[in-house]
Amino acid sequence: MRDTDEQAAGHAPPLGDMDAEEFRRHGHALIDWVADYLARGGRYPVLAQVRPGELRSRLPASPPPRGEPMEEIIADIERLVLPALTHWNHPSFFAYFATSASAPGVLGELLAAAFDAKAMLWRTSPASTELEEVALDWLRQLMGLPAGFGGVIYDTASVATMHAVAAAREALDLRVREDGMSGRPDLPLLRLYASEQSHSSVEKALIALGLGQRSLVKVAADGEFRMDAGALARAVEEDRRAGALPFCVVATVGTTSTTSIDPVPEIADVCERHSLWLHVDAAYAGSAAVVPELRHVLRGCERADSLVTNPHKWLFTPFDLSALYSRRLDVLRRAFTLTPEYLRTTEAGEVRNGSDYGVQLGRRFRSLKLWMILRYFGHEGLAARIREHCRLARLFASWVEESGDWELLAPVPFSVVCFRARPAAAGETDESRAARLDALNEALMNAANAGGEIFLSHTKLRGLFTLRLAVGNIRTTEAHVRRAWELLNEKLREQAEA
Repeated sequence: MRDTDEQAAGHAPPLGDMDAEEFRRHGHALIDWVADYLARGGRYPVLAQVRPGELRSRLPASPPPRGEPMEEIIADIERLVLPALTHWNHPSFFAYFATSASAPGVLGELLAAAFDAKAMLWRTSPASTELEEVALDWLRQLMGLPAGFGGVIYDTASVATMHAVAAAREALDLRVREDGMSGRPDLPLLRLYASEQSHSSVEKALIALGLGQRSLVKVAADGEFRMDAGALARAVEEDRRAGALPFCVVATVGTTSTTSIDPVPEIADVCERHSLWLHVDAAYAGSAAVVPELRHVLRGCERADSLVTNPHKWLFTPFDLSALYSRRLDVLRRAFTLTPEYLRTTEAGEVRNGSDYGVQLGRRFRSLKLWMILRYFGHEGLAARIREHCRLARLFASWVEESGDWELLAPVPFSVVCFRARPAAAGETDESRAARLDALNEALMNAANAGGEIFLSHTKLRGLFTLRLAVGNIRTTEAHVRRAWELLNEKLREQAEA
């Protein structure tokens, strides 16, 4: 980065944009760079090898007074930014829910950025509005959801879930939209029910909507980390007797820690009996239903009022794109539609305006990349890749089961394996053994991550420190998974010898 007032040729012109020839030259170079990055992303450390504040300390404290050459900017991206990246698109990224931005999706993002459409109204972007409807209906068909489910694209499942909960509240007809909730003695305590294994976004939705954390009832899970439908029914009945108002249940298909599947049909029975809104969080595992032999994972979801799934998790779509489906989109629209004079259009009665379905006015052209991905890979191609990820997870799980030094801590229904090391030691109490294994597994995870070859994350199951290996990157092969297993065992041996 330049510290002088003198700028080399190629800096920003006094007025207007970068000219077409310069853009073409840098664009070609960057496409070549991205192609190499996607093809050989494994050559970078998957976990950033920097200390907190390191990148910031290497950047100027104030912006440049004059434009700088794009060559220099790109060089600094490679010299400064790249080393400070944790590479989510790395084939050995096994943490959290492994994701990937496929090449067709990257090209879709490029086009969407160039079009720079603000899809707040049909008029402001007819293509974005209608392509969203088409792409989401294609995905609905691939997942086997009923034709009555309409879709809306948001950025993340957290935001989609917040909108679903808002719709559930609106369905109560309590005039919350008009009169709010504060200062109203006529409102009882509203209750929402979710498994103790549910995602934190459910609780955040209640916070954001003014319902508060005390509105959340965390329902016990069974031995396989699935919501106990009997416990749910008892909780709803107890709240009714106590004068609270149950209004919503969130079931999960693919829980965050273990990818367990809540018993949606039984939960739907409880919801129908008590007239509760059923929202299904299928952010991760909804994509699995694209595989014909895995479509059963959404059994019962046709009875849900709303369902969210994230193509940016396991459908090779660049972050961000979350799809909320609902058979009651009219209620969602009722909760949020607001049309000031400057947004009124003559075609309003015959089109759908995206801004009517949430807090955002302007909306990105997210559907373009999803549409391109669905076309490029097709149903068979998408299913084959998800099927392979499940195979790789089962293969890793089989290695764990065959080893006397390791154990599985949860079933493996999809592509996430929950496991831990459990080497024996003589003369231990149960308490000392638990503490030793927790410390050992945390040390193993940190040691394996430190080298930059792989990246694992963890959770706690029944109080036990649990390692998680999540397969989900489109470029992950059996060799990457096998190397992760080898590396973990190397670190285990090193710990034993220390």
